[in-house]
Amino acid sequence: MDKQHSGQRVVVGLSGGVDSAVTAWLLKQQGYEVIGIFMKNWEDDDDSAYCSSNIDFVDAAAVADVIGIEIEHVNFAAEYKDRVFAEFLREYQAGRTPNPDILCNAEIKFKAFLDHALRLGAQKIATGHYARVRLNAATGKHQLLKGLDPSKDQSYFLHRLNQAQLSKTLFPVGELHKTEVRRIALEIGLPNAKKKDSTGICFIGERPFRDFLNRYIAKEPGPVKDEKGRTIGQHVGLSFYTLGQRQGLGIGGIKAKGAQKGGGEHAPWFVARKELEKNTLWVVQGHEHPWLQSRALTAQDASWVAGAAPAAGQLAAKTRYRQADAPCTLTVAADQAFSLKFTEPQWAVTPGQSAVLYDGEVCLGGGVIAA
Repeated sequence: MDKQHSGQRVVVGLSGGVDSAVTAWLLKQQGYEVIGIFMKNWEDDDDSAYCSSNIDFVDAAAVADVIGIEIEHVNFAAEYKDRVFAEFLREYQAGRTPNPDILCNAEIKFKAFLDHALRLGAQKIATGHYARVRLNAATGKHQLLKGLDPSKDQSYFLHRLNQAQLSKTLFPVGELHKTEVRRIALEIGLPNAKKKDSTGICFIGERPFRDFLNRYIAKEPGPVKDEKGRTIGQHVGLSFYTLGQRQGLGIGGIKAKGAQKGGGEHAPWFVARKELEKNTLWVVQGHEHPWLQSRALTAQDASWVAGAAPAAGQLAAKTRYRQADAPCTLTVAADQAFSLKFTEPQWAVTPGQSAVLYDGEVCLGGGVIAA
């Protein structure tokens, strides 16, 4: 065991998954005094088939036992409802499509959880995210870097972290590829070594999304129109659709002769616009339809990792997770707003989602897409 960090206490967010489990083990090998914390962020219908919180805690406790560390169960459900879920519903009701995982990281995992860890006397916190932190010696600032495994990089979800948060954060698996994380887990006999990755939104889990939203947002049916203004169906409420959506439109059997470029008689339909004033959902045929392409966007509520906006100029951006970095030009405005112009059209740029900026492997921050 490396004694380099002996005596330094680090609190690890143990989710029950393999990434956070290997994170805890790696830090213990490095000589840290490791304490595990299991965060419970959601209480409504927690006993349902979709919410695996109880199973995850059992897995996290089993991991802590194998590694030989303490684990504490902490309930952040009240903070989550106030800071994340309320905002999530507000955004949906306004016709936008928010990304609650980004808000959860900024408000819960790296705020409420960090505060709790510091109360426990920790010098650092750690999570199983695929990202990296580096101190830039020239500027004295902490940088957020992409994880080394390009297929798992999660810097997009962490772009709202600030200098104070990054200075206290470790991301050990960000230096590894997922295959290596699985190999380590098997080698050291972790009980969750083969557990599949969770894919659901942090509090919704794997449940049918529309059913979940239906409990909190009233349905307001209205017309579905094509680009020529013809009513071709009825939607159940604008909040229940997102731009670029193809499934669940209820108009699959309808043909439109002479559909525009990229379309065709049997081409699939996509949500292209939401008109709140007239409660109208606009759909088009064909993935490449011009209405689905954007060469520019504006964003608000910007958050910059360095504490100030980067210099205007040539950068790259993602307008959704798992998207390749797209070359763009940044123009910074007042009031935490900015605009981007892209070299190539971007598909289904969605208000409420985040536009995140990169300079090579460095994540600079980003903002919420307004238009």
